Amino acid sequence: MNNTAPPVGASHTTCDVLVIGGGPAGATAATLLAERGHRVTLLEKAHHPRFHIGESLLPANLPLLEKLGVADAVKAIGMEKWGAEFVSPWHAHQQRFEFADAWDKSMPMSYQVRRSEFDEILIRNAAAKNATVIEGCQVQDVAFLPAAQGAIVQARHDDGRVESWHTRFVLDASGRDTFLGTRLKAKQRNKKHNSTAIYAHFSGVQRNPGKSEGDISIFWFEHGWFWLIPLADGTTSVGAVTWPYYLKTRGKKPLDVFFKETIALCPPLAARLEPAKMESAAEATGNFSYVCDRTYGDNYLLLGDAYIFIDPVFSSGVMLAMQSAFIGADTVDTCLRYPEQAAAALKKFDRSLRGAPKVFSWFIYRVTNPTMRDMFMTPRNVLRAKEAVLSVLAGDVFGKTPIWGSIRIFKTLYYLGSLMNLRRTIHARRMRKLNIRPVDDVTVAAR
Repeated sequence: MNNTAPPVGASHTTCDVLVIGGGPAGATAATLLAERGHRVTLLEKAHHPRFHIGESLLPANLPLLEKLGVADAVKAIGMEKWGAEFVSPWHAHQQRFEFADAWDKSMPMSYQVRRSEFDEILIRNAAAKNATVIEGCQVQDVAFLPAAQGAIVQARHDDGRVESWHTRFVLDASGRDTFLGTRLKAKQRNKKHNSTAIYAHFSGVQRNPGKSEGDISIFWFEHGWFWLIPLADGTTSVGAVTWPYYLKTRGKKPLDVFFKETIALCPPLAARLEPAKMESAAEATGNFSYVCDRTYGDNYLLLGDAYIFIDPVFSSGVMLAMQSAFIGADTVDTCLRYPEQAAAALKKFDRSLRGAPKVFSWFIYRVTNPTMRDMFMTPRNVLRAKEAVLSVLAGDVFGKTPIWGSIRIFKTLYYLGSLMNLRRTIHARRMRKLNIRPVDDVTVAAR
């Protein structure tokens, strides 16, 4: 990041807010701020529609889609998702949960979506709401100016042209590129978690019957867990989230072959995929759990994956990104209109952005633990603990639903169960410590 910039009086396009990235966080924030009358420029390095993994939305996404005015458009492309199914090789049965059984009964379902279609709906909505959306334009540099004069942002268009903007505020919604986090040296490996992923799209996958056809299925296996996400066009997204050491065992083997061999290690999943055909080349990503050491600074905010990326087992990514954009838009609006209230608004933003990932992370760090597996596979609604956990799985962690006392009950039951099986717990903890070790030079090439 360049700390020296051309003078403010130089030839720059001007705007109030410049958004880096046109995914769910960036498009949402751009829409909300443009609706409030701010001059917003959104720069997206790719061209929509573009492929992206992470197709499963949570019920808590739906009220956000309504507020953005895109609920009907998303419904038209979505596969109804009423619940989630967990399959464990250490248990003789499958366990299905319905979102309608959560504490708040008003959010009983969500959707599975092709992200290329979903993300395009959001970014086109931003343009329709008067945000200036520029695709094929990759940010190269950001220089923050002294005395709260904003920042100079420089970007390169696909045709090689370089353009710069003078903006009062920068929103980094660059996703896993973590543009500002990387340049500010704020991005840190998450020492409490570490995983890799392999994924592809399939046709002809055996689906669950009736209302549960669109459910996400989670399959535990020896080296991690799989997702199976049915999409409306008949395609199914399948991915394996594994410990880093496992992806390292691929060696020079073609990734498609390695992925099929990995699927074979999970017989219940392999049975669902027996009649299926892989429609896209397998892709992989390595060591992807991270967090930045800040959520904001002078004249900038980090949104969604630009701040933190956690294991996707509970499909929280899009919801957290969009919620961060709603909170971020309120924050920026306050900072620009009422500078005397900026400090308080930024602190509130920081608390909100840090809090929700911590809620999910407590479960994520333990989801492969045998005690947690037992609790998910044989759920009990002690003092509404099951309802509270389902509220978390539905993404209901930002509102006023009074789930936190029952979440503490669930955690207490978890710790008691761990003590009752102390030898197993100690072994599981030792194994997890080994499993999350970084593995240098993990091969993640697409083919």
